[in-house]
Amino acid sequence: MNGRDDQFGTVGLTHMRILIIGELNVDLVLHNYQTFPALGQEVLVEDATLTLGSASAICAAGLARLGDEVTYVSKAGQDAWGDLCVEALNSLGVDTSQVTRDASVKTGITVSITSARDRALVTYLGSIAALRGSDVRTDLFRGFDHLHVSSFFLQQGLRPDVKKLLRSAHGQGLSTSLDPGFDPDDKWERDLVDALDEVDVFLPNEVELSRMTGTDDVEPGLRKLANRRTLIMAKLGASGCAAIDSSGAFLAAPGFKVDAVDTTGAGDSFNAGFLHAWLRKVPLKAAMRFACACGALSTLKAGGTGSQADEGQAQEFLSRQGVTA
Repeated sequence: MNGRDDQFGTVGLTHMRILIIGELNVDLVLHNYQTFPALGQEVLVEDATLTLGSASAICAAGLARLGDEVTYVSKAGQDAWGDLCVEALNSLGVDTSQVTRDASVKTGITVSITSARDRALVTYLGSIAALRGSDVRTDLFRGFDHLHVSSFFLQQGLRPDVKKLLRSAHGQGLSTSLDPGFDPDDKWERDLVDALDEVDVFLPNEVELSRMTGTDDVEPGLRKLANRRTLIMAKLGASGCAAIDSSGAFLAAPGFKVDAVDTTGAGDSFNAGFLHAWLRKVPLKAAMRFACACGALSTLKAGGTGSQADEGQAQEFLSRQGVTA
C-alpha cells in the first residue's frame, strides 16, 4: 500500500480490494415515532421504508461508494427479501458472487424504530445466523488487502470461527477489522476479547465499549482493551469518536452537527470512512475526522445507504466545516 500525505487528498490514491464476511437482512425502518411504543399501546410513525439492512452490508456499500472494490461473503434465503438484499448490493457496486442462496432458511429482517435522536432495533435472525466458518473458502483471501467482519454476536454460526478466519487472513497478508455490534444476550463473553489478538482495527460504539469493559468512561474503557496490537476506535455518535494511538496517546475527534433524518447505519458508514482512510495510511486524526464526516452525511436520508458519501462529497463537507487536514 502506498503512503499518504497529512492532507487526505486524491493524489496517490491506492486501489484497495476489501473482503467482507457478513450478514444479510432487510431493514423495515419506521420513521419518527411520536412516542416510543410500550406494551399494550399503539403509536404512530411518519413513514416506513423497506430497504437493505445489516451492519456489514451498509459498511460494504459505503466502501464501494468511496471507491473501494468490495466483495461480499454471506448467506441469504431463496426469497424476496434475499432478492432485495442481493440486488441492492449489486446496484451499489458490491460484488455478490460469494453470496450463497439457501432455500432452507429465511432471509433475516430488522425492524428499526428510529428518530433523529436514536433508534431501537428488533431482529429476526434467519439467514444471519446460518453462515458458518466452513462456508468461507480461505483461498478467497488471495488478492485482497483487507478483511472486515461485523455483527460478531448476531452471526451465531460464524462466531466460533471468526478468530480462525482473521488469523488466516493475516497469514495471507491482509489487515483485519471487526465491529462487534450489540450482544442481544448482554453477556459479552470472552471469545470477543480473545478474537482481538487477530484484529488490527476494532470498532465498537460507546455502548458496546461500556458493556465490554464495565466502565462508562471512554478513555479507561479503551485502555482496558488495549493489547499493543489492535487500534481500538470508539464511535461516540453525535460526539464523534476516540481512540488510543500506537504511542498510547488518547485521541478524540468531535462529531459534526447535521439535520439528521435517520441514524440507521451511521456507525457502519463511519466504519467505511475510517477503513477507507486508514488503509491508505492517512494520519489517524485525519482518518477519524473523515470517518465522522461519512457517518454524519449518512444520516441525511432514510435508510443506511440512501445518503452515503463518496470521497469528494466527504472532503467537500469537511472543507465547509473548516477541516483541512
